[in-house]
Amino acid sequence: MGKSYPDRTNATGVWKISNIYKNKISDGTYPQQGAPGRGFAAGGNDSPNIQISVVTIKTAGNSTDFGDLISSAGNATSCRGNATRVIFIGGSPAANTIQYITPTSTGNAADFGDLSSSRFMIGGGSNTTRAVNYGGQAPAKGNVIDFMTIPTLGNATDFGDATQSTRQVAGNCNPRRAFMVGGDDGPSPSGPINRIEMVEMSTTGNGIDFGDLVQNTASCPQGCGSFTRGLNGGGQASPSYFSTINSFNYDSLGNAVDFGDLSQARRLMAAFGDTQRGCWAGGITPSANVNTIDFITIASAGTATDFGDLNEVKDSPQSGSDSHQGLEEFFPRAPELYSPTGKVLPSGGGVGDIGIFAGGNGTSNIIQFITIASTGNAVDFGDKTVGVFSPGGLGSTVRAVFAGGEDPSANVDTIDYVEFRSKGNAADFGNLTAARRALAGLSSDTRGVFGGGREGSVVNKIEYITIASIGNATDFGDLNTSAATTERGSAASTTRGIFAGFNQVPSVVNDIDYITIASTGNASDFGDTTDARYAIAGASSSVRAVFGGGRTSGGSVRNIIDYITIASTGNATDFGDLTDSRYAASAVSNSLRAVFAGGETPYKNVMDFVTIASTGNATDYGDLTASLAGKGPASNGHGGLS
Repeated sequence: MGKSYPDRTNATGVWKISNIYKNKISDGTYPQQGAPGRGFAAGGNDSPNIQISVVTIKTAGNSTDFGDLISSAGNATSCRGNATRVIFIGGSPAANTIQYITPTSTGNAADFGDLSSSRFMIGGGSNTTRAVNYGGQAPAKGNVIDFMTIPTLGNATDFGDATQSTRQVAGNCNPRRAFMVGGDDGPSPSGPINRIEMVEMSTTGNGIDFGDLVQNTASCPQGCGSFTRGLNGGGQASPSYFSTINSFNYDSLGNAVDFGDLSQARRLMAAFGDTQRGCWAGGITPSANVNTIDFITIASAGTATDFGDLNEVKDSPQSGSDSHQGLEEFFPRAPELYSPTGKVLPSGGGVGDIGIFAGGNGTSNIIQFITIASTGNAVDFGDKTVGVFSPGGLGSTVRAVFAGGEDPSANVDTIDYVEFRSKGNAADFGNLTAARRALAGLSSDTRGVFGGGREGSVVNKIEYITIASIGNATDFGDLNTSAATTERGSAASTTRGIFAGFNQVPSVVNDIDYITIASTGNASDFGDTTDARYAIAGASSSVRAVFGGGRTSGGSVRNIIDYITIASTGNATDFGDLTDSRYAASAVSNSLRAVFAGGETPYKNVMDFVTIASTGNATDYGDLTASLAGKGPASNGHGGLS
């Protein structure tokens, strides 16, 4: 389901007519990925250095005068704001000033409060309620991160520390995450870096490594972006100036890719945007300070286009917007307002887009991940606490959990986990009620469920964990089949879990069982797969589950894909075919796409994918880091979690 807005919807999820009209903006349109859409470039090192310039982001043209800052705030110190307040922080020479404007009415800035320390060349980002500031120089480079609550005037508060002392750092953000991008953390005069670092906006804590830019970029490779994508343009690694625009996915750990180029190589610009368009304004080229404004359409990679000119040349201005990427939380996308059925619609790809595969044949301990929405090869994530074959895997929007499996000598009862947001090794979670392998995992966003498997013999037990709370598994109930089962496929919506096909030893069965995840108890009969097979890979959107591959009792290996509608009961229907026949593959999904990875015979590294809502054959996705079968799969956007 899409995000709920209780203050703007009725009890059935229908958008209140009164609030649709309340949110109508002045040109007669409705909020579309952020509103009303103004970008600001304030201060700078050129005289006069207190002027605030403003543009309407959706309409190309020259900027106009908005008002003045209380005091100079140059050297590319950036922050954002929300629809009612835009904030500018620090300044050169080093200052602890926090200033704000009300974007709906022209006028001068007012005092907001003070930073925790005086500094300039700070990075920053915000959602609708919180502004986060990081790094800077005063006079030495620092690693401080602090924050303000945007609706409440007052001083900044300590948030945590960046991994390195940094200045000239760019800022990106969406409602959930803020990013420190590029900058300079080396010895004087400069040491440009390509690091992307992240914090979660709703908490406090230290920054974590997210990935790398295309190239080392100091001198503020300034940032903007949409709800899901961050863009950073320009910068300098002396003596070179850059025009490159980097793009990275906010929800998927990994490196940035080349998006296109600015109209000219430059540094120390202002950057702002709404959720559809990004702009870069002013800055310094190798030969001169400029007043150029470029823009790009965020959804389409390519070279920036002329937008207009600033009403004054600005070197190192501050930047802000009332309609940047963080405001989609406040102004939902127009398609989410209604559906014909009177319900709030899902938001497309959703926030969850990471798929993880853990363990595998040869008692592997490797964990690898993919970004589900983007084809390509898997990337190393870290290591499990123990190398195992055939563990069960599941995930919430935050955490991936892996249980059981077989090490070189015996089955294990180990449960371990990783956080989707940060690459690294798994940590201990707890234990299953008994050691076993070949179990199936499924989950809602709060509860994980493991069903079936093989102890000394096969079992039909189901047990569960609370994903956010470390601890041992607890009895849930039994699978519907009277006999014990192993090597099932599994999938889930946010409310219902599905187990499909299994090896009853020695027979193979086509039964499909289901459970209500939030309620303990025995599974019920759902229907049958199209033929009897085991070691199937399963994945799901919020509406449909797909099951691919498998092996029959006679040893035949299948390439078929079945599907069911999760909320109903009944027999599975043919969906299409995998790119090749295999069993013991693993599958992950977001709300749109399912990816099938690895399998045997022989062991394979192939990955292919399908669009869950549309029947048809699978398409090549890329390759795993190694040829593996029997991996524990987990994803943070499956079954409606996005």
